Amino acid sequence: MTTKSPRGTSRSDHPVAYLTDVEGIWEKLTSFCQDNPHVSLEGERLEVRPGSTFVFGGDAIDRGPDGRRVVRTLLEAWRRQPSQVVLLAGNRDINKLRLVRELRGHPLARTPAEMREAPRPVLLRWIFENSMGARGAFEFRQEELERSGGPVSEEDVVDSFLEDLGPGGLLRDYLTACQLVHRIGNTLFVHGGVHEDSLGMVPARGRVEGVDAWGEALNGWYREQLRAFAEGRFEPGGTPAWEPVIAYQAPTPGKRINTASVVYGRMADEVNHPGLPSRALIETLTRSGIHRLVVGHTPSGDCPSVLREEDFELILADNSYGRVEGASRVFLREDSVCVEGRAKLDDGRLEQVCFQLELGDTGPIGRQLRDTGQLVKGPLESGDWLLFRALPRYSMEQLSVAPSALEGRGLGPARANTT
Repeated sequence: MTTKSPRGTSRSDHPVAYLTDVEGIWEKLTSFCQDNPHVSLEGERLEVRPGSTFVFGGDAIDRGPDGRRVVRTLLEAWRRQPSQVVLLAGNRDINKLRLVRELRGHPLARTPAEMREAPRPVLLRWIFENSMGARGAFEFRQEELERSGGPVSEEDVVDSFLEDLGPGGLLRDYLTACQLVHRIGNTLFVHGGVHEDSLGMVPARGRVEGVDAWGEALNGWYREQLRAFAEGRFEPGGTPAWEPVIAYQAPTPGKRINTASVVYGRMADEVNHPGLPSRALIETLTRSGIHRLVVGHTPSGDCPSVLREEDFELILADNSYGRVEGASRVFLREDSVCVEGRAKLDDGRLEQVCFQLELGDTGPIGRQLRDTGQLVKGPLESGDWLLFRALPRYSMEQLSVAPSALEGRGLGPARANTT
């Protein structure tokens, strides 16, 4: 993907480069790094340029045949440039911790009896498809292993996942390098979302006052959970001591969201149409100097959604379930954001989306049409505006309209009911 910089701006002036939800698809990482002023990729070596920060928002694996390759590249970059690389843990990354128990005789209670007695490869496929939302992950790993040469059995595939979680294992080391929340200036990064019952809350500890103290405590709790996993600790009643982090990254039973979790919270409604936090939550964040929340996790069309209200903005930049190949790009600084991407419209046209938006801008970007609920995503290269609306079953509406079509239309902040 090659796009021109927004008119009159330079992406190099926005030193934070953000990417999320690669999900095992190598092309998403390579397209993000192509012509990127902050992050380059030579072979499998990812390099962050001096003065820049690269934030990866989580979900490195599951839906493509290069999961190990992606994880290895991100982890190596973090080890080499720890002050410039930030890795957030996504639900697709954390939930693999379940496998060490479920594949060794302790499957979930809802696992069918025939699956409990099935060979390990059969059980693993069932887990991926029925309790991890990772249909095809088994075959993707088999494909990745086969590229290394030599025969690969289905048992070898199972062993590879367990090896990744064992001592010195690739995914175990990657998860240890990750965190749950990160702040850079006035911007807060989490994988999924922030809600009233997640902000300030730390499992087993309760409420922590202050955004920075909360973030430090939540990351500390996460690190302790990873240590408990690595040490194989159990509670007196026989429950794994790391079970709380498994629950934290999962949806609330019977729902598609967990508003008590920054990993599985969604800044969207039941069909994934994006929405701002409540005004009360925004005021809590802004009092702590947070004027921007950046998340992934929830599909939001082909290019990032930037939602705005007064002195606050929400950026959703998940790269999954889109119509285009490759990944979009988000570049940040304190007072503005640059967005680059592509969108395939409902009429089949492929358009470039490229703009800079100042914090506090009063234009139509990031506002929602009151009569239709469509989000004004940004300007298209053709000069029209891109309108977006999420629809059921991960489908979407992406339309272009002339600037004159927005004149006289009521525009307001987009809010979603996430309860």
